[in-house]
Amino acid sequence: MELRVIDKTDEELRIEIGGEDHTFMNVLKGELLQTESVTAATYDVNPEQSGGQTDPVLSIKTEAGVDPLDALAEAARGVQDTADNFTAAYEAGIDA
Repeated sequence: MELRVIDKTDEELRIEIGGEDHTFMNVLKGELLQTESVTAATYDVNPEQSGGQTDPVLSIKTEAGVDPLDALAEAARGVQDTADNFTAAYEAGIDA
């Protein structure tokens, strides 16, 4: 996974996430939307409307005073926690 910041302000971030598709992006967007300080989160993967771009571009808006990179880090930890919980539940289920 390669990350490239396209635009960043105090409360907005646009970042390209190389090598990912809808599967990961929907999970990350969902976690961002559950993050209290995030006011908007979306992504675009449409190459026809974005000049041939195929890697997703994630857009995040946060409340005033909240760095969108911090919100992204918090959401990424949430995705990791969810994956860890799923793994533990799966392993417990197959050991039962």
